[in-house]
Amino acid sequence: MTVHNGGCHCGNIRLSFPTALDPAAMEIRACQCSFCTRHGSRAAADAGGRLAISVEDKARLQVYRFGLHTADYLICRECGVYVAAIAGDGADARAIVNVNALDDRELFCREPIPVRYDAETREQRLARRRSAWMPVEVHGRAAELANAAISG
Repeated sequence: MTVHNGGCHCGNIRLSFPTALDPAAMEIRACQCSFCTRHGSRAAADAGGRLAISVEDKARLQVYRFGLHTADYLICRECGVYVAAIAGDGADARAIVNVNALDDRELFCREPIPVRYDAETREQRLARRRSAWMPVEVHGRAAELANAAISG
């Protein structure tokens, strides 16, 4: 396993993404929804990997939910960086990472695949995320906020 670290620009949100997959071969998705295109998101997940998110100051964590309200998008209120999205809660929580928020983002060099999920029902979207996204843990002083947000 190789661990890819990163986070937001100001350091309030930190990421740790251990994966056995080669980042140069990993599928990168460019969701075409208005949120992802406006943030220039390049999303990746390894269902066999894991994402750990640490938040220093919960007051500087923005949890944004839109559309079908099936995921929480984590954005730093201080520096504005979108780092990851979480669907589900507790042990069933799954996430994608915005590889642009990783320190070694240049290793994730595969051309992003434009994807559209507009035709999915709520149930289809949740099922896709359960199967394709990776397990996630939220740590730090803001864990209670993030965990409450993703469960509610």
